[in-house]
Amino acid sequence: KVGLFADGAAVRTVGEETFRVCNMLVDDMVTVSTDQICSAIKLTYNDARVVLEPAGALAVAGMKKYVERHGIEGKNFVCITSGANMDFDRMRFVSERADDSEKMIRVRIPERSGAFRALYNLIWPRNVTEFSYRYDSSKNSQATVLMSFQPVPNIDTDFDDVMQELESQEYEAKDLSTNELAKAHARYMAGGRNDIKVEEERLFRFEFPEAPGALKRFLNALEVSWNISLFHYRNHGDDFGRVLVGIQIPSTDDDEEKLKKFLGVLGGAGYKYTEETDNECYQE
Repeated sequence: KVGLFADGAAVRTVGEETFRVCNMLVDDMVTVSTDQICSAIKLTYNDARVVLEPAGALAVAGMKKYVERHGIEGKNFVCITSGANMDFDRMRFVSERADDSEKMIRVRIPERSGAFRALYNLIWPRNVTEFSYRYDSSKNSQATVLMSFQPVPNIDTDFDDVMQELESQEYEAKDLSTNELAKAHARYMAGGRNDIKVEEERLFRFEFPEAPGALKRFLNALEVSWNISLFHYRNHGDDFGRVLVGIQIPSTDDDEEKLKKFLGVLGGAGYKYTEETDNECYQE
C-alpha cells in the first residue's frame, strides 16, 4: 500500500523505463513512514534552509533510515532531492510530526500546590515541548497531565531513565509516543473531557482522503439516529483527514446490528475506521 502524503511518488504502477533502470541498478529498497518523511523535510531545512515537498524528501528519509539501520559511521552518502510543492497547510502538519526526538507521556500527579513544578523539575533540563492539564474530580484528587519532551540526544537510555525516575517518585506515567489517538486528537482536547461519564458512548476514529468538500461528504455519510456525543476534526494538511467521533449507542441487539451495517456502508464508501472505545488514552 502506497501512502498519498508523498503524492509525487504515489503512482498506481511503476513506469516501464523506471522499472527497467531500477531492476538493473538498485541493490536495496527502503520504505519510510509519513513521520519519517516529515523528519527528513525538517532535517534538510535545518541543514540547507531548503524546504522540500514530501516526494522530494523521500531520498533523505530513506538514506537516514538506511544509515541508522546498518549503524554506518564515517561514510559519505549522496541522495537526490527535488521539488518544492509545499503550502502552509501542509507545513503545519509537517512541523507537528517532524520531530522524531519528541516523546509524549501521560502522567498522574497529586492535585495540590507545587505538583506541576515538582514534575517539571524531574524532566529538566530536557526540552519540554507540550504540557497539557485536565482536572478530573473523580480521580481521587489526582491531575492528569499530557506532556511531550525531547530526551537528551546521544543517550539511548535517557527516555527510559526518565520513566524510571518518575516511577521511583511514585508518579504514574505512560508512554503515548506511538499512540495515534493521543498524537492526532487527545493532545488538542485537553480540558474538553466531562467529569461525568457519557452513558453508552462508543468512540471511533475515521480517516478519509483529504480534498475540498471531504468533511462535508463525511458529515452527510454520518447521518444516524444515535446521538453524536463527541466530534473532533482538524485539517492538518495531511493526505488523510482524521476525525474522532463519539456516538451514544444503546446496548441492544438491534442497535449492534444497525451499527455493523452502518460501519459497513462507511467502509464501502472508503472511510477507514478504528473503534477506540477501549483505548487507554480515552478511558483515562
